[in-house]
Amino acid sequence: MNSELILFIIQMVVQGIVSFLAILVMSKTRAPSWMFIVAGFLFFYVALIFELMIKLGVLTNITATLFGLPLLNLLSITIPGLFFIIGLILKLFRK
Repeated sequence: MNSELILFIIQMVVQGIVSFLAILVMSKTRAPSWMFIVAGFLFFYVALIFELMIKLGVLTNITATLFGLPLLNLLSITIPGLFFIIGLILKLFRK
């Protein structure tokens, strides 16, 4: 078996567990800061599935670009981080 495929499977399993636990946390708390952090984990998992579908040939990468970078790849990388940033900022300034 290809070592890249094994690493991808391991990453999928770990992120699946993280996403499951994030959903459990979301059901226990309704604080906006935690909701954004959980959304970051969930979008990270969605980006991972998106990457897998492109590698398997199920989806094709759209050629739309932003500043010379593929738009969907750029969004899949930045959206989870933005949710983490917003959640942590809300946590910092929570009264």
